[in-house]
Amino acid sequence: MHDWFFKQGGRRRLIDWLGIDAWIDSSLSATWESLKDRWNALSSFVARFRLTGGRRILNEVLSEGMTIGMGGLAVMFVLALPAFNEFDESRFAQGKFAVKFLDRNGVEIGSRGLLHNDSVPLEEIPDTLIKATLATEDRRFFEHFGIDIFGTARALIENARANEVVQGGSTLTQQLAKNLFLSSERSFERKLKELFLSFLLEARFTKRQILKMYFDRAYLGGGAVGVEAASQFYFGKSVREITLAESAVIAGLFKAPSKYAPHVNLPASRARTNEVLNNLVEAGYMTAGQVAVARLNPAKIIETRPTHSPDWFLDWAFEEVQRIAEGRGQYVLTARTTVDIELQQLAQEALVNTLRQTGTVPGAPRRRGAANPFTGAVVSMEPDGAVRALIGGLDYEENQFNRASHARRQPGSSFKLYVYATAFEEGNLGPRSIVQDFGGQCGNWVPRNYGGGGGSGRSLMAIDAFKVSLNVPAVVLSLKYGREKVIEMTQRLGVSGVRKTCSMALGDTGITPLDHTGAYATFANGGKYAKGYAVLELFNSKGELIYSRERDEPAPAQVVSRRTVEGMNQMMQAVVTEGTARKAMLDFTTAAGKTGTSTSYRDAWFMGFTGALVTGVWIGHDDFKPMYWNGGVTGGSLPTMVWHAFMSVAHKNRPIPVIPGLAPHPNQIAEQQRLSELRRTDPAMAEAQAAQQPRKSLMPEQTRTVLRRVAESMRAAGAVTTPPPDAASGDGTSPEPSQPAPARRPGDTPRPRSTEAVPPDRRAEAVPTGVRP
Repeated sequence: MHDWFFKQGGRRRLIDWLGIDAWIDSSLSATWESLKDRWNALSSFVARFRLTGGRRILNEVLSEGMTIGMGGLAVMFVLALPAFNEFDESRFAQGKFAVKFLDRNGVEIGSRGLLHNDSVPLEEIPDTLIKATLATEDRRFFEHFGIDIFGTARALIENARANEVVQGGSTLTQQLAKNLFLSSERSFERKLKELFLSFLLEARFTKRQILKMYFDRAYLGGGAVGVEAASQFYFGKSVREITLAESAVIAGLFKAPSKYAPHVNLPASRARTNEVLNNLVEAGYMTAGQVAVARLNPAKIIETRPTHSPDWFLDWAFEEVQRIAEGRGQYVLTARTTVDIELQQLAQEALVNTLRQTGTVPGAPRRRGAANPFTGAVVSMEPDGAVRALIGGLDYEENQFNRASHARRQPGSSFKLYVYATAFEEGNLGPRSIVQDFGGQCGNWVPRNYGGGGGSGRSLMAIDAFKVSLNVPAVVLSLKYGREKVIEMTQRLGVSGVRKTCSMALGDTGITPLDHTGAYATFANGGKYAKGYAVLELFNSKGELIYSRERDEPAPAQVVSRRTVEGMNQMMQAVVTEGTARKAMLDFTTAAGKTGTSTSYRDAWFMGFTGALVTGVWIGHDDFKPMYWNGGVTGGSLPTMVWHAFMSVAHKNRPIPVIPGLAPHPNQIAEQQRLSELRRTDPAMAEAQAAQQPRKSLMPEQTRTVLRRVAESMRAAGAVTTPPPDAASGDGTSPEPSQPAPARRPGDTPRPRSTEAVPPDRRAEAVPTGVRP
C-alpha cells in the first residue's frame, strides 16, 4: 500500500509500533505465568495445613470466636471511654492537704483532707473492723477481680424473691470507684462507668491498697470521712482502740450513713449492728459466742456533733483551698471562709421544707405527680461573689454529690440574660427597644414559645418579651447579633462550656448553679466580675498568713457596661413584679431575677437578687427525668417558692443597698424619711439609729405599726403587783398560790411563774417600760 505521508520505511524508523506491541504482550504473558507459579506454590504450601473433620470445625469456631472477640473488644473500648474520662488522678491526692475551716467570724466549722502520715495504717486497724466490713460488704473481696459475678447473681436472686432491693451486689472496689469518681445517680450509664473504673483500680492497686483507700475515703455520717474520723466522732477515740461492738457500728454505716448513723436513728443503728454481727458468724469469721458479748454490751455513742455542719460548702471550699495552695509547699492549713452558718441553715431549710410541703422529697406525703422525689441546689452570695450559703442537695448524709458546684444542668430561659445583655452591648438596645416575636429559623429548626406557639407575628418591647419569657425574640436576637458574641458574653461573666447551637438562646447547654449565680451577681454589683469564692484567708500550721484574698487577688474588672447593667436590671425587676416570678416579690425591698425551665420540665431555675444577696435555685432529678408535679414544674413555681422562703429571712441584720438602675423600695424610702425626720427632731437619737442601720433589717410599715400599738398598750397597762416575801416558798423564788393549782394533764408544759424563765441578760428587754419587774 502506498504511504502518502512517509517515504518508504519512514514510519517504522519514527515509532516501532510492532515492537511495542510485542513487548507488552510478552510482559503480560510472563507476569501471568509468574503469578500462576506463585499461586500454585502457595497452594501447595497451604495444602500441608488443610484440616478436615473435627479439626476443621474447631478451627472455624476459633476463627469466628476471634473475629467476634475483636469486635467485642472494640465495643468494650467505646463503652469504656466515658469511664476513662472520669478517671482523675487528682482524686488520689486527697491526702496531700489537711485543712481546718473557720466561718467568716473565725469560728471553727469543720475540716477536710487526710494526710497520709497522719492516717491509720491498715496494719493498725483492728481485725474486728476489717472482718465486719468484709462480712457485710464484700466477702469475696480477695478472690474477685473488681466485679463479683457470683455475688451479683446472688443479690439479683434475693432481690427478686423479696420483690425489692434487700441486698446489694457492688464490691468494695465498685463502691470505692463510686466514692472517688462518680455520683450516686441510679442509672445504667453510671453503673457501666463504675464497672470499668473498678477494673482500672484493680489493675493499678493491690487489694490491701484498695481496702485502705476504702477505709479512708468512705463517708460515714456526721461529716466524718474515713474510719478514723468516724471513730473519733462517734466514740471519742482512735479507731485503733475500738471494740467489736464499735467495729460493728462503723461497718454498718458504709451502706447508708443517713439511715443507720446512731446520732440520727439509734434504733435503726442497733438493728444494723446486730445484722453485722450475724454476718460475722455467717461468714465464718467469728463464732456465736464471740459476738454474744458485743450484743450484750452495745457501743456507747458520745454526743459531739455540731448543731449544723455546712458540709456542702466545706466540700467545695476544700477544692478551692487545694487550688489556691497548690505549689506553695504548705499542706496543713487553716482557712477562714465566707460562709454564714445561719444563712447556710436557712437555705437548707427553705429547700427541704418547700419540697416537703409539695410531697416531692423522700419521707414527705406523696401527692399527685410527685412519685419521684426531687432534689435541688441553692447558692447565695454577696454581689462581689462571696458565697454565704451553698446547698448541694437535700440530705448530705444520703448523697454527697454537690449539685451546686458540679451538676451541669440546662438553664432554660434563665440563659436569656446573656442573650439580651449581648444585644444591649452590641446593638445599643434598651428595655424599650422593639424586638420581633416571629422568625428565628436556624436550618430546619424553628423556635416556639412556651405553650407551642411559633411566635405571635408581632413586634413588642424587649422588656415585655423578657418578663413573660418569650423564646422567639431571644433566638432572633442571638442570630442577629451573633451566637459567638453570646458565648463571649458568658465567658466574660465566668461561665464556660457553652456550645454554639441553634437553640443556644434557650439554654440548651449545661451550667452549674454556682457559675450561673456568679454571672447574675455581676448585674447586682454594677457590672464587675463576680465569680463565687469561698476563701478569705489561708494560714499555715505556724499561723502565718500565706494567702489573703484582699491582698493577693486583683480588683474585679468591669466586664459589662453600666448602661447594660441598669437596663437588664429593669427588665429583671419586671419579671418579678409583672412576669413569671411574681412569687418572688419581697415586701421590704426590691428584687430582680429570671426564671428558667428546660425541655420537658427536666430543670427548673430561679436566679434572683436584692441589693444585698444574689441567690440561685435549681430543682430537678439526678437522672434527668421530667418533673410533672402539679402539671409540670417551671421556674416560676417551686424554685421561686424556695427563693422567696430563703430571701424573706436572709436579710435579718443586714443592710440592703439599692440595685443599680432601680429605685429604692417604698419601705426603704419610708425608712430614710423617718430617719430624716428624726434628725430634725432628735439628732442624737437619729445618729444612734443610723449607726445601728447595718445591724438591723428594714421592717415593713404594717409590722412597725402593729408593734407601735402593742408598745403603747403595754405602757398604758397597770403595774404588776408582787407578792410579799413571806408568801414565797422556802427558796424565795416562787410565790405560794392562794388556791390549789389545777391538776396538770399529761403532756402539758408547766408555765414559768417568775422571770427565771428569761435569761438574766435579757430580763430588762422582757419587761415593758412602765411596769415594775
